[in-house]
Amino acid sequence: MGYVRRVKLPFAPGLEVEFTDRERALRQVYELAERGTRLPLVVFGPEGCGKTAWLLQAVEVLRELGFGVVYLNPLRRMFEVEVGVEDLRRRALELVAEALSEHALARLAWRVVDFAREAIEYGRRRLAVVVDDAFQYTGAREASLLVKGLLELIEYPPRSYDTIVAVAATSEGISRTEISRHLWAWLKPMWNMPRKGFEELYEKAPGERPSPDQLWKLTGGNPRALAQLYELRWNTEVAIRGLAEARKLGTLVLSLSSAERELLYRALEDPDALATREGLPLLSKLVELNLVVDSVPARKPESWVDEPPPERDLELGIGRYVAWQTPLHREAVRRALGGL
Repeated sequence: MGYVRRVKLPFAPGLEVEFTDRERALRQVYELAERGTRLPLVVFGPEGCGKTAWLLQAVEVLRELGFGVVYLNPLRRMFEVEVGVEDLRRRALELVAEALSEHALARLAWRVVDFAREAIEYGRRRLAVVVDDAFQYTGAREASLLVKGLLELIEYPPRSYDTIVAVAATSEGISRTEISRHLWAWLKPMWNMPRKGFEELYEKAPGERPSPDQLWKLTGGNPRALAQLYELRWNTEVAIRGLAEARKLGTLVLSLSSAERELLYRALEDPDALATREGLPLLSKLVELNLVVDSVPARKPESWVDEPPPERDLELGIGRYVAWQTPLHREAVRRALGGL
């Protein structure tokens, strides 16, 4: 694996950091480039776990390897078409400038496949198609159809090609559930950063701060959670209140039966309490609110992007089958339950 420029990523207002760690995840990009994707690869994991950072670095790797790139991230208002065809690049920029509403951003997701087809028609033989965090705009059913569109691009291109790498990423649990109902994609999870990489990122946050051990126990290695705490001057209480308000956890708790509240108390200590027949309805609610990740796969390295989480780590809220997205998510739910 040769040297590739590390992309710079926004960490907080006025502070950028270089892509950190994730060496195994970068090796996996080289493997994808070598063989292409027979099925679109859909990467899922906790919000803020680093999927976008990995995809941006993957785009840099693929460009260095001679791939044309079609990249969409509606949240960042990024739609890049770098395939050596000036007309396609210009049209993509015009579409982003015109997309002022969520409805328009959803339409951009559908245009990704169209632009990729045109790139192949123009003779691009090595192409990477990367769709990041678009499913929150499209809805679950539309997300699965978009993945099917990527599959059809691979299987029925307008002309022959050498290699296509098609990758989409989501933190939307409901979209992932819909996609998994079909045989249109290869789903692979990514978890929060391993301890070593997290501490490397921690060292890039300037000024006084809590110890890395304290922040590890609060964030579980989630880089976005670390960035948010930095921006809040390490005020954990404000972070937890903000999370509770954003997810309307007070309303969630009020909607639960006494049996569901008791189950939720148990899940605070061991999230696998939700992986039971009686726990499934509550589990679905928590997945929909992006509070937990369900159906966490076996910790076989080949099944994961980068390093898998530990088999179980109840201190961080990681069970064998279900895991809290971060300890902060778990604590926000704990506070909401205690507010009854």
